[in-house]
Amino acid sequence: MRVLLTGSAGFIGFHVARALLERGDEVIGYDNFNPYYDPKLKERRNAILEEQPNFRLVRADIVDRESLQDSFDDLIRGVSGTETRVCHLAAQAGVRHSIDHPNQFVRDNVQAFTYILELCRDHEVGGLIYASSSSVYGNSTRERLSETDSTSSQCSLYGATKKMNELMASVYHHLYGMRVTGLRFFTVYGPWGRPDMALFLFTGALLRGEPINVFGHGRMHRDFTYIDDIVAGVVSAIDRNHEDLVCNLAAGRTEELMEFIRQIERSCGREGEKEFLPMQPGDVVRTSADLTRASEYLDYEPTIAIAEGIPRFVEWYREYYGL
Repeated sequence: MRVLLTGSAGFIGFHVARALLERGDEVIGYDNFNPYYDPKLKERRNAILEEQPNFRLVRADIVDRESLQDSFDDLIRGVSGTETRVCHLAAQAGVRHSIDHPNQFVRDNVQAFTYILELCRDHEVGGLIYASSSSVYGNSTRERLSETDSTSSQCSLYGATKKMNELMASVYHHLYGMRVTGLRFFTVYGPWGRPDMALFLFTGALLRGEPINVFGHGRMHRDFTYIDDIVAGVVSAIDRNHEDLVCNLAAGRTEELMEFIRQIERSCGREGEKEFLPMQPGDVVRTSADLTRASEYLDYEPTIAIAEGIPRFVEWYREYYGL
């Protein structure tokens, strides 16, 4: 199979690309190495992918229509459309960042997605798999978040852009018969992760002997999901290529933030000073996913709990930074 994978130098994109390459797929990576966080980390990820003969990179902006057009031309060249997929993981991330940079989020998450949809239609691509987010659920009070729950009330512009992606993809399915699968990721963590995420920040602060900023006074709950489980779900979605599906991808269990921190402390071998702060704008109190649909449609069964996943991350972090 040949896959055009946008965001290939990003956290999830890198791991998905590596999994596809290892099984023999051809991957066209597409990334602009956005400086939202340290581009050196993205360059290191990409260098690993570049070692594979079945990978090639397009270094361009996601709203560069000409570069996208050329990449789609390469995707379908010499192969049947059914043998092609677009895995669209490129986006401007960050719930809090979206509050201060609304125009950038509309540009990168909505305008770019319009280009992706149009090019998929024009090139008769076999299927589109794209990243949505648990943020579309807003500040839901339900015990388990299900794809059948209402997503009409949003807490952040980031969540709103992801909801817009889902609506647009569904429209393209109904109008043009395009195969589309949206994956609602829940708090993904693991090696090669994003430096702005909690695990990265907490681990760094602990190892440097600095205080940990604990928002929401530590009472927030998250469905922390290890990257290997997410990759398994994404690859399954690429292979199964459903007609019109939106699906949660998560661990299926929720952890209080303080328990998450305690596990990091155990893995680092030290206890940190904590500064308890109120919730930040756009944040939600709890996320916990219902995985019934993922199990049924993607045969998705996550296996890695934080007691196993966090030590793996800390080991990688120490090695990467030479600590």
